[in-house]
Amino acid sequence: MKEKIKKLLLAQKGKFIAYWTIPVWFVVLYETGVCNKGIHAGNIQLEYILQSVGILLTIGLIPFALRIFNFNLVKGIREYPLERALASYNLWSDVRLFLLAVPAILNFSFYYLTMNTTGLFCGAMAMLASLFCIPSESRIKNELDLPEEINE
Repeated sequence: MKEKIKKLLLAQKGKFIAYWTIPVWFVVLYETGVCNKGIHAGNIQLEYILQSVGILLTIGLIPFALRIFNFNLVKGIREYPLERALASYNLWSDVRLFLLAVPAILNFSFYYLTMNTTGLFCGAMAMLASLFCIPSESRIKNELDLPEEINE
């Protein structure tokens, strides 16, 4: 069973690194001039719409992503057999990261389209919220109520 936990941990770490890598590459592409930035700067109506969407996504999805994971842990994952619990934990960890990636990537793109810092701040909040999701072996064992010493 220890191998399955390590395999799950390796997969989660890879996804977490990808979560951070995608927005960083997005920023690098815009900052190096590969993509045009500020193409909608000055379009007041579009800026307002994009800011509103970005803010609503940020204040809606960040707490939802963090809360839905805990709700699923308490509701049923802990009561599953270990193999099903690990699979469900993996699924809901992926859902949580995806829900955090949506406001991060969209807000960074909104920032570079309009050059309005609201998108930058909202994207940064989504990236910082992911720091509450850093995968580790002790975290998996703690969240699934597994004993620290698993020898199987």
